[in-house]
Amino acid sequence: MEHLHTRFRYSPGVKAGPFLFMAGQVGRDAGLNVVEGKEAQFIRAFENVKAVLTEAGLTFSDVVEMVTYYTDLRDLPLFMTVKDRYFTDLDRLPTWTAIGTTALAMPGLFVEIKCTALLPTST
Repeated sequence: MEHLHTRFRYSPGVKAGPFLFMAGQVGRDAGLNVVEGKEAQFIRAFENVKAVLTEAGLTFSDVVEMVTYYTDLRDLPLFMTVKDRYFTDLDRLPTWTAIGTTALAMPGLFVEIKCTALLPTST
């Protein structure tokens, strides 16, 4: 199965210095199909973020910055409800910027999530 990052030649996440920089994650399943329904798509996007974090040995508590892009900013309250299921450590919340846009990479996408995480320090 072809992965989008292979076709378009990008990395889902790159470690650089003390950070993991993550490419924007959207609500697509493993077959690259856009997930139907806004809440389901938001969940899938966060699960895709989680997969990149897990691959790097990190969790949502390690995320220091999140930028989200919406095709409809009226989706923000629903998105926040889903976000709160993943960012549960209230003492380690990331900075967050929400941006409205007219379109995302594929038709039918409602949100894209881009994160930067702090890597653990070596001892």
